[in-house]
Amino acid sequence: MAKIKFTKGELKRQRDSLKQFLRYLPTLQLKKQQLQLEILQQNTALQNAEQSLESKRQGVLVWAGLLSEAQEDFHSFVKPDKTVTHFKNIAGVDVPVFDALEFSEKDYDLFLFPLWVDSAIKSLRELAGLHKKIDTLRQGLDVLRRELRVTTQRVNLFEKVKIPQAEENIRLIKIYIGDQMANAVGRSKIAKKKIEEMVLEGAMS
Repeated sequence: MAKIKFTKGELKRQRDSLKQFLRYLPTLQLKKQQLQLEILQQNTALQNAEQSLESKRQGVLVWAGLLSEAQEDFHSFVKPDKTVTHFKNIAGVDVPVFDALEFSEKDYDLFLFPLWVDSAIKSLRELAGLHKKIDTLRQGLDVLRRELRVTTQRVNLFEKVKIPQAEENIRLIKIYIGDQMANAVGRSKIAKKKIEEMVLEGAMS
């Protein structure tokens, strides 16, 4: 712990610091709560997306073998051109949010491709969208968890170090100043008594 000066100026500085810590702590605590709540919500969204992905994957597996009937490279129909995302601000932190995958429309020969191709393309694009949504949710959770760690460290610093330290410094300075004042009063009384004694002796001689 840094050495403190036992002065009235230092007492004021410690009191001002304590006021600042006590004013800032509730903001940090609120931020911590908001981050914890958002992490819970994002975890729920991630679990739901993973369940949807598994359900969709099982549905695709039923007819995935039919893709060999397609005469062209089927991958080109389900490769996204663009990922659309935006950011939302959570307690001062920008978190990515998945919006959609954009695909360019490709023509194919209706005589060469089987009738189920349109449904297959739609399902595979939904599958790709779910993959990207899950990736984005995981990125967001990483951002939120890092920020929660930093915020929790700051809350602990204020609650367990800064505030108790300032309170203890104020207590010690007040005791020291009180003792100094008491000593000064005592010295003043002794000096006054000596002066009175000298005056009395002078009057008697």
